[in-house]
Amino acid sequence: MGASVSGAAQDADEEARRRLDAYSYLSAPERLEHIAIMRVFCGTLLADLAVPDIMGKLRQGGGVAVGIDVDTLTVRLEQLVQWGNLLRSSHTVKASTISEYQRSRSRYQLSKLGERIQRDADGVLAEADAAREVSNELLALVERGLRELADLVTAPGGIEPQDGLERISTLFVQFTEFADSIRDFYAYLGQVLSRYDLDSTEYQGFKELLLDYVEAITEDVAFRAPRISEALDTLWLHIPALLDRLNAHAQGLSGLSAQGESRLEVRVQRSRGREFADWEGLRGWFSDIDGQGSQVDQLRDATLRALQSLLANAKRMLRSATGEMSRRKDLLRLARWFDEAAPQDAHDIAVAAFGLYGARHLGVPPATDEVVPAYTSWWTGPVVEVPVALRERGSRAQRGRTAAVEDHSAQKQLLREAAGQRAAARAAAADELRSASGRFAEVRLTSAALGLLLELLATALGNAQLRRRSGMDGEGMADFDLDSACSEDAELGIRLIVRRTEGTQTVLHSADGDLLLDDLGLDLGRISVAGGGEAKASVS
Repeated sequence: MGASVSGAAQDADEEARRRLDAYSYLSAPERLEHIAIMRVFCGTLLADLAVPDIMGKLRQGGGVAVGIDVDTLTVRLEQLVQWGNLLRSSHTVKASTISEYQRSRSRYQLSKLGERIQRDADGVLAEADAAREVSNELLALVERGLRELADLVTAPGGIEPQDGLERISTLFVQFTEFADSIRDFYAYLGQVLSRYDLDSTEYQGFKELLLDYVEAITEDVAFRAPRISEALDTLWLHIPALLDRLNAHAQGLSGLSAQGESRLEVRVQRSRGREFADWEGLRGWFSDIDGQGSQVDQLRDATLRALQSLLANAKRMLRSATGEMSRRKDLLRLARWFDEAAPQDAHDIAVAAFGLYGARHLGVPPATDEVVPAYTSWWTGPVVEVPVALRERGSRAQRGRTAAVEDHSAQKQLLREAAGQRAAARAAAADELRSASGRFAEVRLTSAALGLLLELLATALGNAQLRRRSGMDGEGMADFDLDSACSEDAELGIRLIVRRTEGTQTVLHSADGDLLLDDLGLDLGRISVAGGGEAKASVS
């Protein structure tokens, strides 16, 4: 007895392992090519395909498997056969040549398990992140179907077998679709509930989704669940006899295994509603029959948790006004920068994001009278007093009310006035220089005028081009003339031209002293801007 039970458990484990192996192609490195091949087979019914046929369909469909060669395709097909997704066909090959026989002898067809897995995989790839609408109208149809079925079953003479088959099949198709849509929608809702970084726009959409859509679902379920339970209670004692009557009328595939011992045993999966366990599952969805709670109760609890999560997000958004907001989005963006950056750039990003400099830089400035060299280790360096808030709470944030922003309008006004006074003083100095041009020996310049003149003179001499004279001077040195020695200030409207004239002495008298210029003559003029935008000078 014990050995037989152990053997049955081993057989069950082996069967489960075989079925799970059929999922291997979805996680293999070549999974995109495997999926493309499986889609070719899923697009046919009871068709066995050879390698040339499969290659032609892959090229027509496009995608990553377009450039696959014959040898690689054969390897992929054999691997799918080993996993149980494909089967080798027993189709008889008719060929007129040896080469045609070699190309067509390996034919493959889709297994039932492979077709089911690929269909589910395509559904996940197409709609995994979408919010599926709940087929709420089907619940009303389920209630109506159960009430009509209960009336027909309890009527004298019972229900016609064919009519019963049609009603039960329709009823369970509607219920299955409704239950699947409920599970998919609440799975999406749980994905949203797990987030704590919703901004105001996302939060508003989530609130409308939860308060309007979910409320409508739960109200409809709460309204119709007692009616459905009442109809099921009326039907419950008649269900075994009803199922026996339906089986006698139409056995379906279940009759294959009972036609004789010579027949092979066929495992049959009955249509929904043809087994008593299906009715138990339907009743357990709406009623608590085992003390574990019904699916309606779980739906109500899930809605309550969703409301609590909505309140948690609302509290978080209120706390964000005080600076205690989630930084999940910022951290994800920072992680993407780290992933895409070069090693040196990643170090720079880390320094900029977290302020993690060398170990000796603790983020607390030393005393102003202490100068610590950069090569000093933090281990032997002077001790720095750490503020209490940073030492105890690990935060630099100041507690209490935030100080008002300081008003710098008065300082800005003083700076504007000072700048205006400097500009006016330079304009007055320029006017003084223009009026004194040609008679420097007769006037006494102010300090501002002399400073502006020296500024223009230094610029002019810096811009001057020296032209070498032929011959030597009296001391045997080369002599030079000045060309283009001029400078100007367009803002002040003044231009200075410096000419070299031998034997000329220009004396500048000012409040700061006298300046003697040998062999240099100064001409100051006004700059005026012509209509075409060109500057013209008038020399006085």
